[in-house]
Amino acid sequence: MMHTAVEWALDTLRRAILIVILTILLGGSVISVQSQQAQTRIFTRPVEFNFLDWTLAAALSKMGQWSLGATSYLLEPQRRELVELYLHDLAETQRLQAHLEDLYGDPDQSGVEQATSQVRAELEEMRKRVRSLRPVVETILQEDVGVVLQEMGFDIAGAPFPPVLMQFTPLPSALIVSPRDEIRQETNITLQVGLTLEEKIRIEERVESELDVSALVVPIGGLGTYPTMIQQSTTLSWITEVIGHEWTHNYLSLHPLGFNYNTTPELRTMNETTASLMGVEFSRRVLRASYPEYLPPEDTQQASEIETEPPDEETFDFRAEMRKTRLRVDELLAQGEIETAEEYMEARRVFFWEHGYRIRKLNQAYFAFHGAYADEPGGAAGDDPVGSAVRALWEDVDSAANFLRMMSGLNSFERLEEILQAQLTTR
Repeated sequence: MMHTAVEWALDTLRRAILIVILTILLGGSVISVQSQQAQTRIFTRPVEFNFLDWTLAAALSKMGQWSLGATSYLLEPQRRELVELYLHDLAETQRLQAHLEDLYGDPDQSGVEQATSQVRAELEEMRKRVRSLRPVVETILQEDVGVVLQEMGFDIAGAPFPPVLMQFTPLPSALIVSPRDEIRQETNITLQVGLTLEEKIRIEERVESELDVSALVVPIGGLGTYPTMIQQSTTLSWITEVIGHEWTHNYLSLHPLGFNYNTTPELRTMNETTASLMGVEFSRRVLRASYPEYLPPEDTQQASEIETEPPDEETFDFRAEMRKTRLRVDELLAQGEIETAEEYMEARRVFFWEHGYRIRKLNQAYFAFHGAYADEPGGAAGDDPVGSAVRALWEDVDSAANFLRMMSGLNSFERLEEILQAQLTTR
């Protein structure tokens, strides 16, 4: 590596302190507590996620990893072997957990104590192995993404900036609130880890009945805290994509696009779509460099085909059907037919369920949340022009790095449209 473990730790710590300070200074000027948010927190305050406690614990964990310098002397084959061992052990942990649940659920309980005792012992041993491997695998993956960032020019004095810091951890969930008469995210409150489904439903029902809004508690795969929070997974392409996605949010938080995240729905969609596109790009670069057999197959269809070619009758096209649902809901809400729109969404939820998509609740809040991730056409975004504009710039710019730099400096959707129009007229 370019630095010794101690030098790298000190450099990273200095940069981490800087990014936190800048995020507070820049972000604090645009974040305001709106009445909707304040009213919603009456119901969520006792179960909200404690970011301060988590961040302090994660920072201490990272300092411990730096002091050990566990990856400093690992050769590339050893680094790869540790990542693969971690993925294998995590998969085995999940298999044993599922097997244990099956044993307890078996109507024939004869000999169940002996059988479960053995499985519990194996499960505990495997969990210990996963816990022991987790810190070094986190460091390896941070460094893998960091190398890609340096190659793309996102570095200061030879070190990626912002530094890549992530931690595998159970993820909190998010309460999303939208008005009933239009699809617009008004509130996003992060809730504690481990809430039961019943607790989530109670929160949704109380918020909806008291405030006459649409509410939904959604799971998340990552969170752009610092260090970033990443859900454990056995899919390396997904892990590296989420690491890249959340790093992009850290990067954007130091630029106009990021610290205007909550200013308008359009800017939120621009942020999330940019992060999603960059996450895929970072993932593919990391996998090509270090784990080529984990690369997902390239999509052979052009994105536009989703809209121009009807799917085969035997194939259920989720994105096309969800887009159709969103468009019809927008039409009904524009006509003031709120109850009709909600009845339609429930009927479509049943339709999706029958085709294998286990959507618990399909409402305005669902579309307000999922519609912001518009890196692919169709789906929950419907015909929202923001996502298509971001994708148009992505296709037009000569490199992913230049795309991110251009997007990071924007502070309105109108400015993005001006850039696209200017590029169109100069061709």
